[in-house]
Amino acid sequence: MAREMGPVLKRCRSLGIEPAVLGIDKKSNRHSLRAGKKVSEYGMQLREKQKAKFIYGVLEKPFRNNFEKAKKMKIGTTGENLMILLETRLDNIVFRLGFARTRVEARQIVDHKHILVNGKCVNIPSYTVKPGDVISVCERAKNKAGQRFKDILEANNGRMVPAWLEADAENLTGTVKEYPTRDQIDVPVNEVLIVELYSK
Repeated sequence: MAREMGPVLKRCRSLGIEPAVLGIDKKSNRHSLRAGKKVSEYGMQLREKQKAKFIYGVLEKPFRNNFEKAKKMKIGTTGENLMILLETRLDNIVFRLGFARTRVEARQIVDHKHILVNGKCVNIPSYTVKPGDVISVCERAKNKAGQRFKDILEANNGRMVPAWLEADAENLTGTVKEYPTRDQIDVPVNEVLIVELYSK
């Protein structure tokens, strides 16, 4: 499973992202961003794309594939559709439901075959979840890694589950009630700049 490696907080600082967006409970020194240096239009567009890729843990090729898919969708704008596609990835849903502390941990949980979608094991983090789908932690994982999930739920206590999802923390299950709107996606990314970048 290919993914970006490197110091997470340093990357957060360089992109101007609060670690909390990734589920990390640490402060980044935002003042360490290069002050006074004018960023070109291309530089701003590139940075927004890098932010989205970093937050969701997606590499260039799948990210580009998501963009092409978003462009072909008949409802909504390309940018909003791109954000909805990223938000409805299975690993992100597991993170949003509070079954993982970070998206990286959520990806690992999915990859280790701990997650069921509508009762069937799915170990593809990029799997697209649809409204009506029921996501649950399998019984085997509850029995073998029960303490791990207790620790996760305790750490995530107080983190809001988005309105478009419904979580049952006690039974480690959740339901996708509907597709999220852009307003419900609390990710600090300007998707319009990403569309402009790819449209050149």
